[in-house]
Amino acid sequence: MKTTMNGGIDIALKVPSHQYQQTLDFYRNTIGLEEITDKAPATGFILGPNRLWIDEAPAMSQAEIWLELYTPDFAQAEKRLQQQGVIRCDTVEPLPEGFKGGWIMSPCNIVHMVREEGAW
Repeated sequence: MKTTMNGGIDIALKVPSHQYQQTLDFYRNTIGLEEITDKAPATGFILGPNRLWIDEAPAMSQAEIWLELYTPDFAQAEKRLQQQGVIRCDTVEPLPEGFKGGWIMSPCNIVHMVREEGAW
């Protein structure tokens, strides 16, 4: 059985502290995107069919985009990724104990969360 993975609706923009407030102001005031306020302290914006989450990342020197992938069966997806030589990088950000998902990186170092649908 071939395990499928599909793009999720969440996009995370990890922003260094020295650019964080200007980035929020850009999406909030300059672009005028609708802000998501019910997930405080997280700051998000409606980006068409997606949600753009802006996270302050004090240890970073430049911004990074992190993407989300859904799968109906994380164990199968993890096996497929391992067979393809993809290495998990779960140290980038902690996930809850027992979470059916994990972090991977593309060959060009874009972080992806692969998670089982309904996990969170």
